[in-house]
Amino acid sequence: MNIQEPSFEGILLVDKPAGITSHDIVDRLRRKLKMKKIGHAGTLDPLATGLMIMLIGKATKVSQFLISLDKSYEGEFLLGIETDSQDADGVVVSEKPLPEHIDEEMMLEEMKSFLGDQYQTPPMFSAKKIKGVPLYKMARKGKTVEREPRFIRINEFCLMNWNPPKGKFSLSCSKGTYVRTVLHDLGQNLGCGAHLTGLRRTKIDQFGIENASPLEEIENMGHSEFQNMLIPIREAVPTHVL
Repeated sequence: MNIQEPSFEGILLVDKPAGITSHDIVDRLRRKLKMKKIGHAGTLDPLATGLMIMLIGKATKVSQFLISLDKSYEGEFLLGIETDSQDADGVVVSEKPLPEHIDEEMMLEEMKSFLGDQYQTPPMFSAKKIKGVPLYKMARKGKTVEREPRFIRINEFCLMNWNPPKGKFSLSCSKGTYVRTVLHDLGQNLGCGAHLTGLRRTKIDQFGIENASPLEEIENMGHSEFQNMLIPIREAVPTHVL
């Protein structure tokens, strides 16, 4: 008699480690659970850590609702250096000394100017596709193409710590916002350039990082323990979405 593998269904909150892609997490969960129907509700760059909503089984059907939720981050940046990817994984393309007039008060005022509705141009080093080709593949070949700006909203952009030329920040924003581009644009506005050096997603709407489990810990769970980790679909999304 064949023993059927258990079938899982629900929302899983994962604390992503640095150094791997969002799709790597999907692949590792597929291997663990021996099932293909697994997705996620929003990517994180390899540099970034923190909360990812993983969709198991029939939960993949509500991906569009969960992807649309607002997100919150904490991160670090460095003024005076720009990279081609706008983060620490990229190649340095510009270095400028930090102007003496840039102080904490100026930083706060400049960050305040980013609040609200706006359009943001996606970076070349991104997974966004043009004619079916991801932008990052073009960027790796040294190509730059025109990108259509996307409508985004920044609800909060706060300076948590200021130790020139380094700073720590918190940011809350709508879906589709490239946080590294926000920091890149901040550096442009200040006249010295900047890039993102660290990022952690702490919240996606009502889901918090404190309720997520590290990927390695999840991979070592037994099936029963894993099942208890799953949030039922009806508890994660409004009834009208189902």
